[in-house]
Amino acid sequence: MSLKGDINKIQHSIKFYEEFLKTVSEEAFLQNPAEGVWSYSEVYSHILGANYMSLIALEKCLNKTADIKIRKPHWKVRLILFFGRFPPGKIKAPANIAAAVKKISKEEASNLIVKFKKKLNTLLADFKKFDPKYKIKHPRLGFLDAKSWLRFIFIHTKHHQKQITRISKMLHQ
Repeated sequence: MSLKGDINKIQHSIKFYEEFLKTVSEEAFLQNPAEGVWSYSEVYSHILGANYMSLIALEKCLNKTADIKIRKPHWKVRLILFFGRFPPGKIKAPANIAAAVKKISKEEASNLIVKFKKKLNTLLADFKKFDPKYKIKHPRLGFLDAKSWLRFIFIHTKHHQKQITRISKMLHQ
């Protein structure tokens, strides 16, 4: 889990979302492939909103305005972070996160990508202040330090690329 490696992986994954946005029409972007299944628009709303909130948590850790926690994350969380993926199966977003999901336009999605990339780039220089004892609680994974939040952003972003692929298959059957 190298800092530079995770940053490169996040940037590569965000590039996927930027490029995909160019290939889909506004109508298809907003279309739900089935009842109860998120549209591309809702996936973008979720991934970019949750990732931005993760950057804010990461920033608090770097600025040492987070809680001081010495204990390591649960072993299951450490496995997720180590392997860089969630366990198999669908994971339901926490209620407060799911409630924030809304349909957004392609332009809004593009603007959120720019906002996320800008915030990420401003935080990169702050990693020289990294102290692993400053942590913010993730809704499912418990207390994470700045590097773990960065790793989570990569895992979460990559995870939803699979969802985009599933939606594409459903819409083009």
